[in-house]
Amino acid sequence: MILYKIGGLGADERVFEKLTLNTPSVSIKWLVPETQESLKDYTFRISKQIDQSEEFGIIAVSFGGIIAIELRKILNTKTIILISSVSISDELPYKSLRIPLSRLVKLIPGALIKPPQFMMNFMFGAVDKELLSKIIRDTDPSFIRWALHKILTWRHNNGEGELFRIHGSTDRLIPLKGIAHIIKDGGHFMIVDRADELSVLINEHIQSC
Repeated sequence: MILYKIGGLGADERVFEKLTLNTPSVSIKWLVPETQESLKDYTFRISKQIDQSEEFGIIAVSFGGIIAIELRKILNTKTIILISSVSISDELPYKSLRIPLSRLVKLIPGALIKPPQFMMNFMFGAVDKELLSKIIRDTDPSFIRWALHKILTWRHNNGEGELFRIHGSTDRLIPLKGIAHIIKDGGHFMIVDRADELSVLINEHIQSC
């Protein structure tokens, strides 16, 4: 089985570098969103990077998990592994504020769309602050705006389908809700900071599929 890897909000394959996977894997590349592009249409374009002639699974982090769930609607995915992400929209925080926040996101100037580094370090609970800084620096502000709006307006509450969700008990960005394998004291950046521990869990899951 091939495992396709989808990073977080603009984050590329660097977030998976410290994992040790016992199966072939391929990194999905983020695409530049088209003007007013819907999440459904964006996901369809992303799906072209997946070879459907072979059995495959998806491992996804944060916003990538939402893309993975949307991909499952159009592709025959063997398994989905969600890390620091959500399987349904009710697991996202700030339910009552999502619509006002989605409108606010459209008004924030591009120069201010990226929070200060100290805030990102705190929210991500990052130990490897240098890598987090590089990822945030390299992320296109227009992509951040588009993705934030899609996260805040995402509606999906069908939890059916095979998936394995891993979540940190101290994730400040997406506090734990719902069913997941819990990583004690794990933060939102545990895909990097707790890579050895996560590798064991991921490989055990893949072996059981």
